[in-house]
Amino acid sequence: MKKAIVIGAGLAGSEAALQLAKAGIETDLYEMRPKCQTGAHKTGYFAEFVCSNSLGSYDITNASGLLKHEMEILGSELMPLIFESQVPAGGALAIDRTLFSQKVTEKIEKNSLINIIREEVTQLNTDIPLIIASGPLTSDSLSKKIQEFLGEDYLHFFDAIAPIIEKESVNFDKAFYLNRYNKGNADYINCPMTKEEYENFYNILINSPRIELKTFEKNADFFESCLPIEVLASRGIDTLRFGPLKPVGLVDNRTGIQNYAVVQLRQDNKSASLYNLVGFQTNLKWGSQKELIHSIPGLENANIVRYGVMHRNTFINSPKTLLPSLQSRKNANVFFAGQITGTEGYTESIASGLLAGINLARYINNQTLLELPQETVLGALTHYISFEGHTSFQPINSNWGILAPMEIDKKTRKNKKLKNELLANRALTELKNFLQYL
Repeated sequence: MKKAIVIGAGLAGSEAALQLAKAGIETDLYEMRPKCQTGAHKTGYFAEFVCSNSLGSYDITNASGLLKHEMEILGSELMPLIFESQVPAGGALAIDRTLFSQKVTEKIEKNSLINIIREEVTQLNTDIPLIIASGPLTSDSLSKKIQEFLGEDYLHFFDAIAPIIEKESVNFDKAFYLNRYNKGNADYINCPMTKEEYENFYNILINSPRIELKTFEKNADFFESCLPIEVLASRGIDTLRFGPLKPVGLVDNRTGIQNYAVVQLRQDNKSASLYNLVGFQTNLKWGSQKELIHSIPGLENANIVRYGVMHRNTFINSPKTLLPSLQSRKNANVFFAGQITGTEGYTESIASGLLAGINLARYINNQTLLELPQETVLGALTHYISFEGHTSFQPINSNWGILAPMEIDKKTRKNKKLKNELLANRALTELKNFLQYL
């Protein structure tokens, strides 16, 4: 029986293990939780969502949405479970995170080719083909072994988690349901603010004490697309009103007014009893978080079931260590997947686990590894993180800017939706053609 190892049963590792099993390869899947917790995870389930419950858009005119369609073509094992766990979120694809993790765990536990080993990995056995998908919260012991293996320094950035509240505690005399621009069903809870209310909220925010970072964390960097709300606010009083609190397209039907600022809440579980505060990743002390949330109209008596926290994420210097196939440059037996590679985001983590799992199976079976076309989002992502010319590598999400250029006339280029449709259709065609000739 052919054998492989996957370290980490997060989103990437779970997808990778299922891909290997689908290829008929016996796989030892290592997961240290719940014996060793990370400080950010709450359960021992596999593929746990930590920061938010949203995977972003499913529309192919959005780069993240296109990536999901590419994953379906490639045969993702987690995508069907995502749809089974879906909750309403307007144009976003959001899930009941507990239900999803339970489904993934059950699927893996029932797979006879996957051996689950609940212990921390402190040594790397590179004699057996393996995927390191230990995630951005890799334990210190394993981090040291990976660093010794790569011979490269780790890079660090911070990720912050938004608070979650009970819907029953929302005051709907002030709050209202609506999607921006009235698109689709009214899935979001909106808490409107007048100028005076916003300024009061802002003053509480910028003057609130933050949790003191540990010494080893102080020289690390924030990831730009997941900045704590207090960091965004420090850039100017109106920054939030043009960011997560922008009121555009959110007119309260009861008054006909577009308010000065609006806080949005997104459904967090299937029963719609819990909602998270959109864009409210924070490192404020918990007492300050409570004061801040209770200053928001409609949330005066909000019952906070989870406070926001901030943690250090770890990623490798992928341009120096990885190939576009996600295989290590140093040792052909070793592959990496997930956020530890610098592919930032839930969808991106699953996608990298999908590709790593497919490629490790192909490697074991002496087949050519897949280096996907750069016209596709996943191909562009893996080529980007493995590009040796980077002088200052930072984690990246799906975006149109990394795809191979396409000749588009000036008139079409000005129509963002049409331009993205052309790029998306090209990507799907290229991917299907690529797979056809394997």
